[in-house]
Amino acid sequence: MGRPKQFDPDAAVEQAMQVFWRKGYAATTPQDLVDALGIGKGSLYNAFGSKHALFERALVRYRDGQAQALIDLLERSGPVKDRLRDALRLLVELDLGDPDRRGCLAVNTAAERAMTDEAATELVRRMFDRTEGAFRALIEEGQRAGEVASDRDARAIGSQLLATAVGLRLLARVAEGPDRLSRVIEATIDSL
Repeated sequence: MGRPKQFDPDAAVEQAMQVFWRKGYAATTPQDLVDALGIGKGSLYNAFGSKHALFERALVRYRDGQAQALIDLLERSGPVKDRLRDALRLLVELDLGDPDRRGCLAVNTAAERAMTDEAATELVRRMFDRTEGAFRALIEEGQRAGEVASDRDARAIGSQLLATAVGLRLLARVAEGPDRLSRVIEATIDSL
């Protein structure tokens, strides 16, 4: 008698994240997940409990990978406006470079699941709070360095930058090219 097929749960969460990111939560079927992970439905449910529990783990994986990359870029050294420009350009490049134009899993989840899925909404809210906090910290650093006017409300600018990043992610899903998105980025930097 052969041994049961073993699988790597971390790799499975990565694969599931890709499926949810491409199709959205509602359109992803258990069969889609089984096919992507290469395991049986029983193994899927034994390992993760439910489609929703696997979705939550996929959101956490996204946060720890994709979302953290933006924060790391904001926290590197160098002029504040250059870091902000680079971070916003990175978002655009990632989105325009993706042949599936999936956008941001957190933004997509907010659009699809907000107010109907408490756990997913809370995970996305925390991701947005964390990103907004990184933007605010960058602005405060710019104020201390004299790159951003000190009389501006860093908290309000952090919120505005989060809204700009979310908007860029949505616009990039339908943009024909980078021109409009580049104008948004440059206007954002100029407003500081």
